[in-house]
Amino acid sequence: MILAGDIGGTHARLAYFQPQNGSLRLVSERVFPSREHSELGEIVAEFLKDSGGRPKLACFGVAGPVRNGRVETSNLPWIVERSRLAKQIHLPATLLINDLEANAWGIGALEANDLVPLHRISGRQPTGNQAVIAPGTGLGEAGLYWDGKKHHVFACEGGHTDFAPRGDLQIELLKFLEARHGRVSYERILSGPGLVNVYEFLCAHTCDDELLEVGDRVKRENDAARISQAALDHTNKLAEQALDLWISVYGAEAGNLALKVMGTGGVFLAGGISPKILSKLTGPLFMQAFLDKGRMRPLMDGIPVQVVTNDKAGLIGAARCAVASSAPASL
Repeated sequence: MILAGDIGGTHARLAYFQPQNGSLRLVSERVFPSREHSELGEIVAEFLKDSGGRPKLACFGVAGPVRNGRVETSNLPWIVERSRLAKQIHLPATLLINDLEANAWGIGALEANDLVPLHRISGRQPTGNQAVIAPGTGLGEAGLYWDGKKHHVFACEGGHTDFAPRGDLQIELLKFLEARHGRVSYERILSGPGLVNVYEFLCAHTCDDELLEVGDRVKRENDAARISQAALDHTNKLAEQALDLWISVYGAEAGNLALKVMGTGGVFLAGGISPKILSKLTGPLFMQAFLDKGRMRPLMDGIPVQVVTNDKAGLIGAARCAVASSAPASL
């Protein structure tokens, strides 16, 4: 049995997997609200107690930079240490990796029905490095280096790089967020809280009293989920404008990541938000911003872009990483 974890700022997902005929079979799964627990060890202990099982291997993808087996979570007041966690669950074979690193490990196990293409490439199958970007509670990014035979996953913290505005409206958005936060990273925009930031910016930016009134009401009623749903339902013009602006920034940053890792093998949009706004992502705004890279446009035209709709990609990836660490030849 393999214990896998996909630990984000909102949800902590744990699952048992069992190797079977060269793949991994999901045995059981449970989702915990992250903020209702004081540490990861508490969640894992509860899962193990309720399941009554004992894994042979464990790997946890945790939101935050993992260094020397230790991570201070980006959007939770947790410090997770591999050595301490291994003692808590009585399992020396315990790994800690970045949550987007886990998602990247999961890419190789996805099937065609787990992916929705936004940009198809005709002709031969694209090869080369790949990139994963995932807005959620925060903004995660990771890469997969192609050595000519297989991909090697690597983590990064690209979501915390400086936001580069495109056009006058985005420049105003940068100024608005600078007044609030000082330095502005892409995560300040490309995340659930970031969509609320964009919405509040437009509330302050518009001169339309009716829009301001509607905007204040939606903002009070709740955050990103309500804003995005109002935009998708076409019940709030300001929410539609906010989501459109958010998607333009998303497309531009996904394109930036593709350039930085030379992601000719493909860019994958993962995380909890992307599948929920699929109808908007398949519209023109995302790909227009993705492709708009000046002299690099011909390169961008050759990069496939797909949305990951399988919400277990991080769990599967953590399990694959655990297997690979114990027996690299098995994957």
